[in-house]
Amino acid sequence: MAQGTNASLQIERWDGGCGTSKGSASATEDENLDNLNQLSAGKPPRNIKIVRHCSSSAFFTDFESEIGILGLVSPSTENSAFLPIFRSGSWTEKGPKQYMEDEHICVDNLHKHLATSADFPSPGAFYGVFDGHGGIDAASFTRKNILNFIVEDSQFPSGTKRAIKSAFVKADHALADTKSIDSSSGTTALMALVLGRTMLIANAGDSRAVLGKRGRAIELSKDHKPNCSSERQRIERLGGVIYDGYLNGQLSVARALGDWHIKGSKGSKSPLSSEPELKEINLTEEDEFLILGCDGLWDVMSSQCAVTMVRKGLMMHNDPERCSKALVTEALQRNTCDNLTVLVICFSPDPPPKIEIPRNHRRRSISAEGLDRVKGILNN
Repeated sequence: MAQGTNASLQIERWDGGCGTSKGSASATEDENLDNLNQLSAGKPPRNIKIVRHCSSSAFFTDFESEIGILGLVSPSTENSAFLPIFRSGSWTEKGPKQYMEDEHICVDNLHKHLATSADFPSPGAFYGVFDGHGGIDAASFTRKNILNFIVEDSQFPSGTKRAIKSAFVKADHALADTKSIDSSSGTTALMALVLGRTMLIANAGDSRAVLGKRGRAIELSKDHKPNCSSERQRIERLGGVIYDGYLNGQLSVARALGDWHIKGSKGSKSPLSSEPELKEINLTEEDEFLILGCDGLWDVMSSQCAVTMVRKGLMMHNDPERCSKALVTEALQRNTCDNLTVLVICFSPDPPPKIEIPRNHRRRSISAEGLDRVKGILNN
C-alpha cells in the first residue's frame, strides 16, 4: 500500500485456512475496556475469536509479522494498466512416505514454452501441482499432457473455461485408455492458467491455491474431501459411501483423475468425479503472489500462516524458490505425513512493499502488548 493512503484497519481472524471472518477494528472504548478486564482475569477477550497462527517463533520477531496475520486492509486498486511479470520457484520432498508420487509444472512464459505465435493474451503463464496415489503414473501423465489438451482444444482461447473442463475429461479418459498405466493409479490436479491479467484456477482434489493479497490469504480453491458437505451429498446421490473419511473406504479425496478401478467404465456416473471447480480473478497490483501446494502442506499449516511466511521471505530475499523450500521445511518440522510439493508464483519482479499504518489513523484494535498477553494465556 502506498504511504499516506487513507485506509481502514480491520482485524482478520483466520480459521485454520478454511475460511475467514472479519470484524471492524473501530470497537467502542467500552468494549476495549471489557476486553482488558477479561485479560486481567486470565481469559481471552469476549469479542475476539482465537487466532490460529504460525507456531514458529521466528515469525513474531517484529510488529510487521503481526500485521501480516491481522492484515491491513487497503482499498481495491483496480488498475487496468497493470500487467503481471511472472517468476516462480518450487520445492518438493518425499517426506515420511516411502515413494514420491507428486508431480508439478512451472511455465513462466507460455508463448516461449509452446513455441507458437498463437493468438492468446500476453503475458501468459501456467502452473500445476499433481498429487498422485497408487503410483506416480497418473500424475506424471497428467503433468506431461494437460497443458497441450487445453491449448489444442478448439474452444481455446475464446472459451478458456470450457477448454479446461474439456482437457480434464480428455486426461481422465486417456488414463483409462493407456494400457501402460495401471487402472488403480490416480491423481489430483490443481492448475493456474494466467492470460494477461486474467487468472483461472482449476482444481480437482485436495491441493490448494492461495493468493497473497497485501498480506492477506485469499483461498482460490476448495479442498475436495469426501466429508465436505457438498461432496458428501454428491457422492451419496450417486450411490457412493464414506467410511471414516474415505470415499468407498478407499480414497481420501472426492475428485481425481484416473482411479478407473473405482469409476468403472467410461460414461458411467461415478461418485469419484474428475470435474474441476474453476475460479477466475483479474489480477491487480495488490495481488503479490500465489501459493500452490499439495495437501501435505495444508494438513499442518493454515493458508494465512503460509502467506505470512512467504511475504516475509520475499521482503527479506525476494526469492520464490527459497520461500517454497521454507514452507516445505516448516511442514516437515510440523510432522506432515505426506509428500510435499509447493510452488510460489510472484506477479512482480519487486518484493512486496512494507505495510505501514498511517500516523494520523487512530487505532482502536487490540495492541501488540495485548496480543502478547492473549498468546501467553493460550500457550498456558
